[in-house]
Amino acid sequence: MKIRYSVFDIASYFLYKAQEDQELLSNLKLQKLVYYAQGLHLAAFNKPLFKEKIKAWIYGPVVPKLYSIYKDFGTKGISADPTFDPSSIDEKTRDFLDEVHEAFGQFSAIRLMELAHADQCWIDAGINNEITCEAMCKDLKKYIKDE
Repeated sequence: MKIRYSVFDIASYFLYKAQEDQELLSNLKLQKLVYYAQGLHLAAFNKPLFKEKIKAWIYGPVVPKLYSIYKDFGTKGISADPTFDPSSIDEKTRDFLDEVHEAFGQFSAIRLMELAHADQCWIDAGINNEITCEAMCKDLKKYIKDE
């Protein structure tokens, strides 16, 4: 199974969406949005959205490679990449990411951290360990509404 996107593509889309809403995302909030995008994609479609691993850190789920890119921002907002083209992500995936953004983007970084801390897949992983795709798929189905 070929995974089409990297976590950086997904993060760029969320940063773009936030800026469109005249908001800037902190690294903490961005981390939680990509975690929920990955987990919900697994729960809904049984396949990962991006290939990078998610780790259970003290402040919740984190993609270490993404964290390292934005860590110097601290708690400050991150501007969207002006060269990012949202159409580089297919329409179906953009629609999915828009739903994740609408559902979870309304919450503060701290509230998203609290939500993630209640997710069994984060709890079961243990600090500094990987939150597996299998665990996210199973646990985050709770957020998927039956049509």
